[in-house]
Amino acid sequence: MKPFMNEDFLLTTDTAKKLYHEYAEKMPIIDYHCHLSPREIAENIQFKNITELFLGGDHYKWRYMRAMGVDERLIRGDGDDYEKFLAYAKCISLAIGNPLYHWTHLELKRVFGIEEPLNERTAPAIWENANAMLATEEFRARRLIEKFNVKVVCTTDDPASNLEYHEQIAKDPTFKVKVLPAFRPDAAIKIGMPAYKGYIETLSEVSGVKIECAEDVVKALTQRAKFFDEHGCRASDHGLDTVPYEPIDMAKVNEAFALAMKGEKPCDALIDVYRTYILVSMGRVYKELGWAQQYHVNAQRNNNANAYEKSGADIGFDSISDEKVAYKLNRLLDEQEKTGNLPKTILYSLNPTDNYVIGTTIGNFQTESGIPGKLQFGSAWWFCDQRDGMVDQMKTLAALGALSTFVGMLTDSRSFVSYPRHEYFRRILCEILGTWVENGEYPADWDALKTIVEGICYNNAKKYFSF
Repeated sequence: MKPFMNEDFLLTTDTAKKLYHEYAEKMPIIDYHCHLSPREIAENIQFKNITELFLGGDHYKWRYMRAMGVDERLIRGDGDDYEKFLAYAKCISLAIGNPLYHWTHLELKRVFGIEEPLNERTAPAIWENANAMLATEEFRARRLIEKFNVKVVCTTDDPASNLEYHEQIAKDPTFKVKVLPAFRPDAAIKIGMPAYKGYIETLSEVSGVKIECAEDVVKALTQRAKFFDEHGCRASDHGLDTVPYEPIDMAKVNEAFALAMKGEKPCDALIDVYRTYILVSMGRVYKELGWAQQYHVNAQRNNNANAYEKSGADIGFDSISDEKVAYKLNRLLDEQEKTGNLPKTILYSLNPTDNYVIGTTIGNFQTESGIPGKLQFGSAWWFCDQRDGMVDQMKTLAALGALSTFVGMLTDSRSFVSYPRHEYFRRILCEILGTWVENGEYPADWDALKTIVEGICYNNAKKYFSF
């Protein structure tokens, strides 16, 4: 029997162990997509206890606790923090096969140096020990980021943001980590949502552009993109959920805009032609700025109406969608490619059945010399960022494209203790590569393997985003 989560956790071959311990383990981290709060980083917040740190923003843990029958009062409600931690400890002790079990214990090990498994029996001592550490300066938000050798953090920011906290962070010479905004214009694209009209009015005010038609929306977003670029932004991010595509007809685009500004919901075809127009137009802007655009598709959000009405979005009631993506995604990208305005692009689908669709789609647009992996199959996302999901994504990319150009892992998290998931990813990567070498499918060419591993862990992202 192997020891529980020892130094060779997930590594079963000598080659995998060498690849991880000699190459992957030491590499810095670029977290090019996350949902950390810039305000909390700027203010270098101190967490009052381990419950706030572990459970305060982690919807993966909330979903698991609900599955275990825990009352919402002890998940996101007004329950006592110690009770919440005990409830989580009781649940996680039975989470066999769930990546949360590994993530939780990596968090305990790497953040606090706590080795014993978390359960009802150990929870009281872990609560006391962790909270004592959290009361010190070394466990404030910024120190937690630095602890994991993070070089760049890209937060997720609305175009209307004034980026004040990014400015504060950038002016502080004592904090060496780059905290950069990422441009997330979902509210300007989701024209069918009730809040669209109010958001456009806000965007108009912030940008100084009088918005009277769809072309003006693009002008306003372009102005904000340039503002973001001045603050170090290197990527946009789009939560598309469903992929839009309709041939661009400006009369229809502006018909959709006019209806939405009157408080009426356009039909699906008008919504799609508007969304297509905005995405294609902004792709041109991203290309000019040298950014990468990120498309996240096939998420079905806020499925529990009661929970959404009571508590809002992003609290763990989302799931995988099974919308078809192949035709529209290729047409959308081709619309940008035809005019030479397809920027670097990372594609993520929440539905793993899309893996081969994504893997073959990116190959259609790898047409710009000098940019290895211009089109990227993004890291296994959300429900797929566990061992099987990561293995499937990386093996698909290797089989259909160039794994060696992959820009690697991201946290996509609101939690300051999610960085051990990079370790989890790196161990899985090294296990895949090590198995191929041990099976005689790839030579023990250590120079090449070092380049591949260090590239996927850090170097590729650094070059791709020009950090």
